[in-house]
Amino acid sequence: MFNALVVEKDAEGNTHAAVQTLGEDRLPETEVTVAVEYSTLNYKDGLCLGAGGGLVRHWPHVPGIDFAGTVEASADARYAPGDKVVLTGWRVGEAHWGGYAQKARVRADWLVPLPAGLTTRQAMAVGTAGFTAMLAVMALEDHGLTPGHGEVLVTGAAGGVGSVAVALLAHLGYAVAAVTGRPETADYLRKLGASRIVARAELAETAKRPLEAETWAGCVDAVGGAMLARVLGQMKYGASVAAVGLAGGAALPATVIPFLLLGVNLLGIDSVLRPYDDRVRAWARIARDLPMAKLEAMIRPATLADLPALGAAILQGQVQGRVVVDVNA
Repeated sequence: MFNALVVEKDAEGNTHAAVQTLGEDRLPETEVTVAVEYSTLNYKDGLCLGAGGGLVRHWPHVPGIDFAGTVEASADARYAPGDKVVLTGWRVGEAHWGGYAQKARVRADWLVPLPAGLTTRQAMAVGTAGFTAMLAVMALEDHGLTPGHGEVLVTGAAGGVGSVAVALLAHLGYAVAAVTGRPETADYLRKLGASRIVARAELAETAKRPLEAETWAGCVDAVGGAMLARVLGQMKYGASVAAVGLAGGAALPATVIPFLLLGVNLLGIDSVLRPYDDRVRAWARIARDLPMAKLEAMIRPATLADLPALGAAILQGQVQGRVVVDVNA
C-alpha cells in the first residue's frame, strides 16, 4: 500500500483532490517501479489540480509531472533495484500517473539516472522548471552567448524557471537583469545573483516601434505575449531569446523586423519530449553549474496534502522559487 494524491471527477464534472491509500495493483502496467522520495510543483501541476482537471483526460488520476526516487523493480536491463533516478516530462502527471505518490511505475525510456553530486531532494528543487532553465541557457550558449557581451534578461524571474535561470547565469559569469512584477522579490533575486531588477511595467506594453535600443545580449523568457514582442526589439545584433513559457499569453504581437535587420534568434525550448542524450547533458550541467546554496534558498517544502492549495497559488503567480514535495511526510 502507498499514499497518493488522487484527483477525481464527479458526475457533475467537478474535480477534487485528496490523499488516498492505494494498492500497487492500481499502478500502470509498465517497466520500472520507483519508490518516490520527492516531487515538485510546476504550472502544469497547478492546471491538473485545478477546477476541471486541466490537462488530465482520464480519472481517477495521480498528478505530478516530476519525481525522483529509487528503483524498486525493473523489467528493463538499464535500471536495477537501488538505482537513483529522475523523471521529468513525457506527459507523466498529465496523460500518465505521476509523482504525487509514494510509488510510481513508468517506462524505462522516460527515466534518467540521478547525476553524481545531486540528491533526490535537490533534483526536485530543480525539477522541470530548473531543467528547462538549463536547456535555455545551453541553447543560448550554443548560439554564441558568452559572458562579457552584455546583460542577459530573465523575464518572470521570481518563478521556478526564472529563479534557476538567474542563479545559473550569474554563477556562469553573466550580468543578469531580472524582470519581476513583484517588488517584494527584489532582494530574493539579488541573492540569486541578479545585478539589476527590471520592473515588469517597463516591458509590459507593446512597443510603438519594431526596434528600440540594442540592450540585451540574451534572454530567457518565461512570459511570452507582449513582453516577448517588446524584448525582441531590444536585443543586440545576432542575440538570441530562449522562449520557455507563456505566463503573459500565447499570442505574439511582434514584427519580423528584429529577425531581418538584427539577425535576432527566437529559440523554442521544449522539455517534455527532449531526447535522452540532451537530458543527460543538461542534468550533468545542472550538477556542475547550479550553486547548491542558491538552490537551497529557493526551496519551499511541502507535503502531498499541501498541494491542492499550492496548485491554486501557482496559477495565480503567487509561488516564489521552487516547491519541494516530500511525498513520505
